[in-house]
Amino acid sequence: MGMKKYRVVWKKKIEKRLRKCPKYVQEKFWVLVNDIRNTGPVQKGWSNFSALGKNLYHCHLDYSWVAVWYCEADSIIVEVTYVGSREDAPY
Repeated sequence: MGMKKYRVVWKKKIEKRLRKCPKYVQEKFWVLVNDIRNTGPVQKGWSNFSALGKNLYHCHLDYSWVAVWYCEADSIIVEVTYVGSREDAPY
């Protein structure tokens, strides 16, 4: 039996916000998405990773750039709810 794969989803506004990030931050975001797909929402290897509340997580893509995602308990669907500057982050 293979490992469980997660499905990472987001709304259109996330793509719009991502395009405003520097290229290297965009590239790190795709690495994060791949890590979440392969190993799930808990990403302790990422800089400043932490749980923000029940099933809500975040990490830094760089000093000034963050990603936030949500995963219902026991679900394989992970939703990215924010990507962008730390200053505008919803926490």
